[in-house]
Amino acid sequence: MALIQQSSPHTRQARPTSRVMLWVILAALPGLLAQTLFFGWGNLVNTLWCVAVALAAEAALLHLRRKPVLFFLRDNTAAVTGLLLGLALPPLAPWWVSAIAVISAIIMAKQLYGGLGSNPFNPAMVGYALVLISFPVAMTTNWAAPAGLFNGAPGLLDTLAVIFSGQQTAVDAFTMATPLDVYKHEISAQLATEVLKHPSFGDFVARGWEWVNLAFLAGGLLLLWLRIISWHIPVSFLAGLTFMSLAFGTNEDVYTPLSLHLLAGATMLGAFFIATDPVSAATSHQGKLIYGAGIGVLLYIIRTWGSYPDAVAFAVLLMNFSVPFIDHYTPPRTYGHKKPRRGIASKSTG
Repeated sequence: MALIQQSSPHTRQARPTSRVMLWVILAALPGLLAQTLFFGWGNLVNTLWCVAVALAAEAALLHLRRKPVLFFLRDNTAAVTGLLLGLALPPLAPWWVSAIAVISAIIMAKQLYGGLGSNPFNPAMVGYALVLISFPVAMTTNWAAPAGLFNGAPGLLDTLAVIFSGQQTAVDAFTMATPLDVYKHEISAQLATEVLKHPSFGDFVARGWEWVNLAFLAGGLLLLWLRIISWHIPVSFLAGLTFMSLAFGTNEDVYTPLSLHLLAGATMLGAFFIATDPVSAATSHQGKLIYGAGIGVLLYIIRTWGSYPDAVAFAVLLMNFSVPFIDHYTPPRTYGHKKPRRGIASKSTG
């Protein structure tokens, strides 16, 4: 058996989970800032609310399980779950929708499986998918219009009133469909040049959405630079989405263009902050490439031929199902071993 000879030390001090999660939170702040600038206070209010509910739900379940509450809350994983849901949910979603999503994520997708490290599915995406299926109207009619368009995004007091007091009559003055939703439903009856005249697209790709995605991309690159995440999942995720768009959707009069797939919706948030969840994702480098590419392919399929204009949650959860299979057939090589020589080279040295 061929072994690689390497001098000590073989181990390095790992970052604690709390610090890793803190970096994830900090890296997501540019995206949250962009959302607030272009779509008003909704996502910021939702994020603070979701984080508070996540910490409360986690503390309650830990207490019921007779676990040290403060010890586990300090790992910041519950805060990250709340953060991701606050970023992903519609900015003007009612408070109870956000609360159901967060509580479901913490209780059903995390604590009932044994807590951190035992959950087979991404908790935030479980909560998001649950409320999307259960409350489709609330999840599709509460997207804020970009600032400066029509009445623009609501102010802080109006946002609080809409979210927490249920003043849904005021929502119509501030909301509109997302660019992916507009393109998906209008391209069947119009040409691309006509659809792109819709106010939600603006002068670049999708008014406000491109800057939000670029902000999440910047945060994701920071995580890559810090080696909090590896490049395999985000690169294969975006590559899978790009391949499908170039293979099937080059006709913009029929299919959503690649620019919208990449810079509208939750693409960059999903690629760098959601799909890279270390617990529910594949483990080996080869497995991560397959896992990320599968999410990208499924995302395009559901966006194009499914019922939902954006489908990061469903794509991630479907690939979570396949992780045990992927890990079984792509095990990482044991440290110290290398591939045996085969063919003529092995015979000449034998």
